[in-house]
Amino acid sequence: MSAGPYESLNLGRTDDAPANVAENRRRLCEALGVERSKLTLNRQTHSPVVNRAHAGRTGEAGDGLWSDEPSVPMLKLTADCVPVAVARANEAAPALALLHAGWRGLLEGIVAAGVAALGGGRLAAIVGPAIGPCCYEVGADVGEPFAARFGADVVRDRRLDLWTACERALRAAGCASVERVDLCTACHPGLFFSHRRDGGRTGRQGVIGYVAG
Repeated sequence: MSAGPYESLNLGRTDDAPANVAENRRRLCEALGVERSKLTLNRQTHSPVVNRAHAGRTGEAGDGLWSDEPSVPMLKLTADCVPVAVARANEAAPALALLHAGWRGLLEGIVAAGVAALGGGRLAAIVGPAIGPCCYEVGADVGEPFAARFGADVVRDRRLDLWTACERALRAAGCASVERVDLCTACHPGLFFSHRRDGGRTGRQGVIGYVAG
C-alpha cells in the first residue's frame, strides 16, 4: 500500500500516510488470521519497560509486550533494532513476550524485564533480523559498556554484534533455548527497512505474536 521510501508493507507511523499504515496493518492481520480490532502495540521509546498486552490498546509507552491470554495479537516494530520473542512453553499456562531491543534497551535490561514478566517456567526465545556487526559501527560510549556487560567479543573493530548480546542476555535471564535469525537489515534492502542504511527516512517492519487459543 505504501510508496516511496515506505514502499511495501510499512507498519510504522513515520512520515507515511496514516491511512497507508492502517491498511498495511489490516492486511498483515488478515494474512495471519488475527483480529485487527485486537491488535496491540506500544509507543516504543528505547526503554526497558514491558507492559501486559490488552486487546486493542495502542500508544502505551514501552518496548515490550507480554500476554498469557489467547488470541491477543501483539505487534513489535523495528528498522535495525532487534525483535525478540520469548515463549513460556508450559502446556497448562503458555505465555509470550515480544521485545524491541535497541542498544539502549539492551543496556537498560529490556531482555531481563521481558523474561521476568513471564514469571518463570520453561522458556524458549528467538532473536530476529537486525542490523548486523557487518554494518553497525558504534563509538566508545556504546561499545565499552556493551563489552563490559556482554563480553569483549561483542564489539570488534568498533562494530557491535547485537545478536550475540541479545542471546547472552536471554541465557543469563534463564532461557535455555535461544535461536537466532542472523539476517542484517542494512544488507538486505529487498527484505527489510533500515534506519541506518536509509538515513532515517524509512518504514518499519514488524513481528506479530500471540498465544494460540
